Amino acid sequence: MLDAIDRQLVRALQLEPRATFSALGEALDVSEQTAARRYRRLRREGLLRVVGAVDPRALGQTDWMVRLRCRPNGALAVAEALARREDVSWVTINSGGSEVLFSLRSRTEAEREDLLIARLPKSAPVLDAEAAVILRRYIGTNAADWQGLRGALAPDQVKRLTATPRVAPQRTATLEPGDDALLDLLAQDGRTSYAVLARATRTTVGRVTRRVEALQASGVVYFDLDIAVAAMGAIAAAYLWLQVPPAQLEAVGRALAEHDEVQFAAAITGDDNLVAVATSDSLDGLYGYLTMKLAAVDGISRYAVSPVLRRVKQAGTLTIGDRLETARYTASRRLTPQPMG
Repeated sequence: MLDAIDRQLVRALQLEPRATFSALGEALDVSEQTAARRYRRLRREGLLRVVGAVDPRALGQTDWMVRLRCRPNGALAVAEALARREDVSWVTINSGGSEVLFSLRSRTEAEREDLLIARLPKSAPVLDAEAAVILRRYIGTNAADWQGLRGALAPDQVKRLTATPRVAPQRTATLEPGDDALLDLLAQDGRTSYAVLARATRTTVGRVTRRVEALQASGVVYFDLDIAVAAMGAIAAAYLWLQVPPAQLEAVGRALAEHDEVQFAAAITGDDNLVAVATSDSLDGLYGYLTMKLAAVDGISRYAVSPVLRRVKQAGTLTIGDRLETARYTASRRLTPQPMG
């Protein structure tokens, strides 16, 4: 579990994932060295990680949530194969081990069709697949969206940080030669310095700085903070599949986004038109959330609960137990997806 300064550091990184250690130290009223030392320890121990993520909507692509019904003895192999793909994130095994759920965020239509049309139907353990397009995210677009740590920093501490303004995807952005390599490096570590990015991509610091800023401004890349279960102590998690009348969908989605227990909520296509992820420190706490806070939200016609049995990948980071994998990824994995098993 995190102590008070660690929680402040995590919240500061949610607000500004690429803030310098100097800026973080100033905001937290600690030295630059203390901020750096604590961040490196948390990352080394697999408790947090900053990732540079690509928003496919800015490239004219779609964002998908996919549910697979699998043979129980094959679900883990399917989940692990999916987790090795760079365009797949948030892979979980749900419902007693018979369901695999993942988020698909391909940069190109060809990558998406390769998985949904060519690979999944041929995978022996997969009995059924249901794919839904994410229409709108109420929480989960920005690292600072989640309200669980909003009280960690005082208002004056928040003001000391210069948060990156949120940018709506323009759907007109295009990738330039060399962008894939740059994006792969940021996916490995969203806090990689411009100097290291410049050396790795064989360009100048000024040029790589301008390109990263341009990719952020266009909405193509955003920086997310991945926090391990071990850091927060949330041991009970479940996906909630809700049916909401269209006229009340926006209000319900916004209401869920204000709940500390909800880490993700989005409007989707299909019979269940809203999906959310709720977490708590116990099953009793999850039950209390469902029967009290969720029950008090007007407009929900019905809902189903799909408990998370195992997390395989979070926000682009593989997991080992309740911690994040600390080994660096190889950029080639995005280009050569593994077989589905």
